[in-house]
Amino acid sequence: MFNEILDVQEVLHTLLYFVVLFGVTIICMFIFEMITPYNDREQLLKGNKAVAIQFFGKIIGITLIMKSAIATNDSLLGAAIWGVIGFVLMLIGYFIFEFLTPRFRVDKEIESGNVAVGIIAASISLAIALITSGAIS
Repeated sequence: MFNEILDVQEVLHTLLYFVVLFGVTIICMFIFEMITPYNDREQLLKGNKAVAIQFFGKIIGITLIMKSAIATNDSLLGAAIWGVIGFVLMLIGYFIFEFLTPRFRVDKEIESGNVAVGIIAASISLAIALITSGAIS
């Protein structure tokens, strides 16, 4: 009876994709945290709004990329690989943003609580994610 209502194979397939791609997302966020000169968690606990906004952009950005990777790949491995490729593109965009703003250091401004720079950084993360997710699909 349960199989008539819900395909167990599909449920297991969905759970497997969720676990693997959620794991990839967590690893990506950990890598992002490692490349910033400040500790995201400490700054968040201090109430640094600029870090929170930037962190939001990274999480949503990576999630958009993972969604496209899942939606456009028939294999779990393919989805994971495209998710990682999308993350690498997001990292490249992050470094380009740093390069294009030579008058100030983006990370230093965010660490010091510059909300405007945090918003721009989050916007760039989201823009890169939308472009990347479109390119993946």
